[in-house]
Amino acid sequence: MKIADFLNASAIADDLKAKGKNDVLAELTDTIVHTDKSLDRDEVMRVLLEREKLGSTGIGDGVAIPHGKLKNISNLLISFGRSRDGVDFDSMDGKPAHLFFLLIAPEESVGIHLKTLARISKLLKNPQVRQRLLQADSAGDIYSIIIEEEEKL
Repeated sequence: MKIADFLNASAIADDLKAKGKNDVLAELTDTIVHTDKSLDRDEVMRVLLEREKLGSTGIGDGVAIPHGKLKNISNLLISFGRSRDGVDFDSMDGKPAHLFFLLIAPEESVGIHLKTLARISKLLKNPQVRQRLLQADSAGDIYSIIIEEEEKL
């Protein structure tokens, strides 16, 4: 099970315009809805905002992994976003988030959802990987870096 199995290259926003947490969630939601037209944008936003009320998904080191579960989807979906300026995401370390992985999982899934969260955390724990993603020139480069670095895990 790899991140690349669920991340469509067209679901990468390499230059988020958002200045706030909810705007980041909206941009990432638009990105994922664009790649899977069966998703209900409002429903995706609702589950993400509900999850954020439980505690921020900003894990620190410039990383946030917003996630939620939806009925009526059959497999995990991922989008990725990068904000060069950074966004206050109420992260644990109080620093702005620059790299975002958004996960939407089927409501009944537990294992794959948690395994993917753990895999993303492990990937982004490496400062060199974070730096490469921040400095990448394009969405295509970001996708290639994710695939390449994930092979090393």
